[in-house]
Amino acid sequence: MSIKSLFNKTILILSIMTSSFATEGCTESKENQSYIGKSDIQLPDGRLTPEALWAMGRIGSWSVSPDGSMIAYDVAYYSIPQNASRHVIYITNAEGTEQKLLTPNADCDSSPAWSNDGKHIYFLSSKSGTSQIWQMDINGGSRKQLSAASKDIDGFLFSPDGSKVLIIMNVDNPLVKVTQYEDLPKASGRIADDMMYRHWDSWVDAIPHPFIALFNGKTISGQATDIIDGEPYESPMLPFGGIEQFSWSPDSRTIAYTCRKKTGIEYARSTDSDIYLYDTDNRTTTNICKLEGDTDRNLGYDTNPLYSPDGKYIAWQSMERDGYESDRNRLYVMNLATGRKYSVSESFDSNVETFVWSPQSTSLYFVGAWHGKLSVFNADLQGMLKTINDETCDYISLAWAGERLIAARQSMTNATELYSINVNLGLAERITHENDHIFSQLEEVKVEERWIPTTDGKQMLTWIIYPPHFNPDKQYPALLFCEGGPQSIVSQFWSYRWNMRIMADHDYIIVAPNRRGLPGFGSSWNEEISGDYGGQCMSDLLTAIDQVSKDPYIDSDRLGCVGASFGGFSVYWLAGHHDKRFKAFIAHDGIFNLSQQYVETEELWFTDWDLGGPYWLKNTITERSYSTSPHLFVDKWDTPILCIHGEKDYRILYSQAISAFNAAQLRGVPAELLLFPDENHWVLKPQNGILWQRTYFSWLEKWLKPQQ
Repeated sequence: MSIKSLFNKTILILSIMTSSFATEGCTESKENQSYIGKSDIQLPDGRLTPEALWAMGRIGSWSVSPDGSMIAYDVAYYSIPQNASRHVIYITNAEGTEQKLLTPNADCDSSPAWSNDGKHIYFLSSKSGTSQIWQMDINGGSRKQLSAASKDIDGFLFSPDGSKVLIIMNVDNPLVKVTQYEDLPKASGRIADDMMYRHWDSWVDAIPHPFIALFNGKTISGQATDIIDGEPYESPMLPFGGIEQFSWSPDSRTIAYTCRKKTGIEYARSTDSDIYLYDTDNRTTTNICKLEGDTDRNLGYDTNPLYSPDGKYIAWQSMERDGYESDRNRLYVMNLATGRKYSVSESFDSNVETFVWSPQSTSLYFVGAWHGKLSVFNADLQGMLKTINDETCDYISLAWAGERLIAARQSMTNATELYSINVNLGLAERITHENDHIFSQLEEVKVEERWIPTTDGKQMLTWIIYPPHFNPDKQYPALLFCEGGPQSIVSQFWSYRWNMRIMADHDYIIVAPNRRGLPGFGSSWNEEISGDYGGQCMSDLLTAIDQVSKDPYIDSDRLGCVGASFGGFSVYWLAGHHDKRFKAFIAHDGIFNLSQQYVETEELWFTDWDLGGPYWLKNTITERSYSTSPHLFVDKWDTPILCIHGEKDYRILYSQAISAFNAAQLRGVPAELLLFPDENHWVLKPQNGILWQRTYFSWLEKWLKPQQ
């Protein structure tokens, strides 16, 4: 359910959480590949369309040259007719005044990284049939394949001295039980005898392992050392982990890696991952989260280690409690000489999403969730904090270019672009203009920050998004947006599905509250949802729509309610409790039956923490949790509902949507069901994405704009 760590693990992609900031890997068609590129789509009405969303270039990973003067970055382009994607690599100077496409004829080129001398760019390419490491010069010439691994390489990280490279590749999962009979060659059954036999959207037949290979400047050795050889654990951690979960020491001797060394039901119930240091010389491993005699055992998620430039410290993100995946994400630092480790973000009562060291190793700059935005902050080694940039936007990744920070940035009205930040002045200047040819055609959309009093006397930040050419003398239908997570901030995210701008461009006013249970408003606010799904968080949602619908320009007889994941649960729950407020509901990948969810999901730590444990345990929390399950209130359903789900979603199974749809049909409530056999918790394929948008808006228009 939660995609909280999306910011850290697939940077581009805010989670968001709720938000499908994740993008699918290369799926290029072998026919007419040149078609997949920057689109010249025209929008004569000045409004965003589903086709325009999928025509946008999506900036992914990026890297700054050693001297800070140049930036290499990859962009994904999608083709709706081919139902495929293609990744290419661009280069630009740090001012953004000179841009060049380096891989115009790429099959799938991504993940650019610079050589130490700044003369070459390393990258992943599928040109040879499998994903391998290549290099080219800064003009895109002299392309050369460096690796020849027998499997796809999913990520890489060269050592600071350039002599070694860490490579991520899948290995067979040694815990998978293989049973085959000679007389049953076509049998397709799989046998499992422990938990976590499948995860997120796939069966766990293979797991990622980190390998270290030598590099002589010309080729990468075919002899690579698996640093967790024989261990049945994944590193990086599935489903979102990538190369950010590793870091080389400045002397190139040690690699820090993230791993949760648990399997089966223990894995399913625990979030206790740790940071390990692997010495490449003597091949020994040290767990720095659980050193002998250490009272601080770092029992929650510990991820994304990063050595300081001077090699004296290592920093990482750390959660305090085991089993609580939405615990406050703190920024931890260890003094490698003394072994002392501590949080430098204790005074920041929210989540650290991503971070970088200062070039002098004296402080850290991080992106933090606060008041509906992902802003940039600075923490020194004593834990003193200051705000660097607090604009109405989301920053989602950081890197240094000389004395300036380079950052990826997005908002509810603009897709991801790269910016340069003057850390002394807090001023941000735009570098890339990937989608100006589309945004220049769009009419302005207003986003308003409004604080609304709650039923328990607190204040709740709610984003209000208005249609283009908004006229306060007219009346508009409105949509209550229910966030997922359930503990994922309603920030200034840009999504290619749950997109606030395209909803506004369809002449809806969007009401997006940061209800109880979301980060960015203190730990107490964030934690009030656990064990109380039908409580204050639902009161907050109803309060938001009730307050905003008092505005004279909102037609209170044309209110809709939409959401995904926990937002889908919210929709199903509100369908039985809304007292005829809404005229239409849309639930995507939502939980309909909480008892069913407990025994169907894979990551049990989530349901153990949030619901209090299995439904057969009788205690105050479980009895309250399961008594609020939406399926228990179907007798009160009276409003049209659209149920959407992906059949490859193993976090929340599609049986939930089928159950909700069937219940609505049996109740005589108008209902529609949209299932995607080949999608997971998101919708990642172009034509499926277009179908999703068309079905979504068709349903809303049918019930909220019947006169049209």
